[in-house]
Amino acid sequence: MGAAGKINRCVNTVIKKGWIKVHIFSSSRNSLACTCLLAPRGVEQKAVVRVHVLRRKMAEHEVLRNAIAQLRRKPSERPEHKPR
Repeated sequence: MGAAGKINRCVNTVIKKGWIKVHIFSSSRNSLACTCLLAPRGVEQKAVVRVHVLRRKMAEHEVLRNAIAQLRRKPSERPEHKPR
C-alpha cells in the first residue's frame, strides 16, 4: 500500500468513527476540493489524546529533572551504578 493509500485508509477510519465530517464540493473545478470538519466526537477524542500526551510529557520531564539533579550532586553523594 502506498502513502496515498495509507492516508486514505486513515481518513476513512476517522470518518467512520465519527471524529471528522467531510463535505465534497461537486461544483468545484478541482476534483479534490473538500472540507473536513472536526465532529463533536473528534473534539472529545482530541482532548483525550492531549491529556495522555500531557501526562506522558510530565512523566518524561520528571525523569529528566531527577537525572539532572543526580548529575549535579557531588560524586560521593551519587548512588553507585555498577557497569554491566
